[in-house]
Amino acid sequence: MKVLKIATAGSVDDGKSTLIGRILYDTKSLTDDKLEAIEEKSRQRGFDYLDFSLATDGLVAEREQGITIDVAHIYFSTRKKSFIIADTPGHIEYTRNMVTGASTAQASIVLIDARNGVVEQTYRHFFINNLLRIKDVVIAINKMDLVDFSEEKYNQIKGEIEYLASKSEYKNQNLTFIPLSALQGDNVVNKSENTPWYNGETLMHHLERLDADDINEVSQVRFPVQTVIRPKTDEYHDFRGYAGKIYGGDFEIGDEVAVLPSQTKSKIKSIHFFDKEFAKAKNGSSVTITLEDNVNVSRGDMLVKVAEEPTITKELNATICWMDKEPLQASQKYYIKHGVNDAQAKITQLSSIIKTDFSGKTDNPSELELNQIGDIQLKLSKPLSVDAFNKNKSNGSFILINPKTNNTVGVGFIR
Repeated sequence: MKVLKIATAGSVDDGKSTLIGRILYDTKSLTDDKLEAIEEKSRQRGFDYLDFSLATDGLVAEREQGITIDVAHIYFSTRKKSFIIADTPGHIEYTRNMVTGASTAQASIVLIDARNGVVEQTYRHFFINNLLRIKDVVIAINKMDLVDFSEEKYNQIKGEIEYLASKSEYKNQNLTFIPLSALQGDNVVNKSENTPWYNGETLMHHLERLDADDINEVSQVRFPVQTVIRPKTDEYHDFRGYAGKIYGGDFEIGDEVAVLPSQTKSKIKSIHFFDKEFAKAKNGSSVTITLEDNVNVSRGDMLVKVAEEPTITKELNATICWMDKEPLQASQKYYIKHGVNDAQAKITQLSSIIKTDFSGKTDNPSELELNQIGDIQLKLSKPLSVDAFNKNKSNGSFILINPKTNNTVGVGFIR
């Protein structure tokens, strides 16, 4: 059964946790003891309904404040598909958490309170989904019961989001609008009689139909070498294999490949997965590859098809989300982690701060603060083999690490 990874986003009290709890309840994914705990806690709070947010807000601080702080991963299945939902915070001060939670998502749900419509955080969440190139985005217009299931209100919000989408650089995104009430269950799993004017699918029916292929869209194949396999046995005395995960395309026996950064050429001799051999390995496969020639390949090298080489460079232009309390400033030094490779990196220029409401940029700022997103230039201590993020997500992204604290301070997307 295929697995679909989904990220949620929404402003404070838009109902993300309630929606996820409702999905778990209606798909019968809650255990009896969990359901009993929700019923008891709801009674203690004086509610005459089940507070489904209690199914996901796991931290004490979350339960006390009624907000989501940390990224929680929720696992459940229907008859057609398995799901992993990353329930990300809505507060502006937790933007870094949303970027982290959405970074591996294949689809996203952006909740909007029908009473409030599009607010500042909606812009930010929509921008991040575009920045991360999440192809399928559901705009869940929630709490429709509090606006009398108004079709006019639904169309107004839909129009505002469509206007935002027209200003985005990412044009391959699929937007789906669904009016719902997470608390009452309208159009979540079951079709609502309160929206006769809505002819679309319920949220769960739509999610079950989405393509659950690997997050890395087919492009040019990249194979970062994780480790070199040299068994010390008589049977495999001369075996030399290179283990890793394939990104962006497929490999077949006989493909002519280049080893980067040395640019040595060879051909694929065999493809192994555990104790079996295959003629072809698809995008997203974790395999061991052998080559026809005894060339020098080490951890951190990359195998690519000849004539499909990425850019080998010591200078990067990137968009970065800053995740540290200490602001980023030009001339600062960090470690860059790019796939299985790392190097020293120096910020040579902080070009701009990007306004997440699509209104433009602030040029030449003095620093980039926590949760801000900006454009930077970096100089590296050694060349890396990179792609633009919009061409290959895995090979076009990186993290920055503070060498003094070993904390991850930024996540970057190569332009």
